[in-house]
Amino acid sequence: MFDAALFDDVALVLRSALAGDGDGVVNAFNKATTRAGVVGAYEVAWSLAGATVGDDIALGPWRLDFPGIEEAAYDKRWVARFLSAYANADEAIAEALFGAAIADGKLPQCLLTLAGSAIATIRHRDGGSGARS
Repeated sequence: MFDAALFDDVALVLRSALAGDGDGVVNAFNKATTRAGVVGAYEVAWSLAGATVGDDIALGPWRLDFPGIEEAAYDKRWVARFLSAYANADEAIAEALFGAAIADGKLPQCLLTLAGSAIATIRHRDGGSGARS
């Protein structure tokens, strides 16, 4: 089912991230939270994970390799694990990660990093332009 409000929230996060506007990214997530509570922010994050992982992923258990991940900052470890959860269609793990980031007071930082990762991936797929055709 198409959710226009979710689509608009994701588009706003991506536009803000593309412009390098961290406050805009946070405000877009806040808008989603105001609209639908924590579930709204989670849905935007899950959609960003989809934009990062892509549509051409084969079904099966995936193990994404992130060398040195245990030494990385909290937000980078969180994003790597969230993307792995998406690749494995494991929403229970993704929801647990989301809840842990909230409990640890790190969710805004994690969401900013996730948005940045999505933009970097989109730019890479598009040959550096950042625009999708």
